[in-house]
Amino acid sequence: MMAQIAVIITIASGFAGLLTATGEVAPLVEASAALIGDNRALGAALMLLVGLFITIGFGDAFASVPILAPIYVPLCLALGFSPLATVALLGASAALGDAGSPASTITLGATAGLNADGQHDHIKDSVIPTFLHANIGMVICAWIAAMVL
Repeated sequence: MMAQIAVIITIASGFAGLLTATGEVAPLVEASAALIGDNRALGAALMLLVGLFITIGFGDAFASVPILAPIYVPLCLALGFSPLATVALLGASAALGDAGSPASTITLGATAGLNADGQHDHIKDSVIPTFLHANIGMVICAWIAAMVL
């Protein structure tokens, strides 16, 4: 499992380096900030939603941070978020998909433990409940933190 995590983090870090090296992050941030405008509430909600979809795709919050940080930090600065709000948005965005991804170690570990009787359905019994219980509260709390901090 540690080898899998190392490979995922290495690939994610390489992708983040590619984003930075191409110089396309600045135009993406400028276009996103222009689209969002002065509506920080909308910006926080969109960042949380995008983080959810990026992380749920490969199911690892640790590997999401190198992908999200080069985009989220300049975007948060452009939208006027504080450093604490930026950390809250980045951390929650990375963790959101991890809690409900079918490929996450969280849901795979729960399924491995609960499938002792052979009657445990991975999606219905692990992924959906984990997604609902962890992500609803995390989105609400992270959005409030971004607005307050």
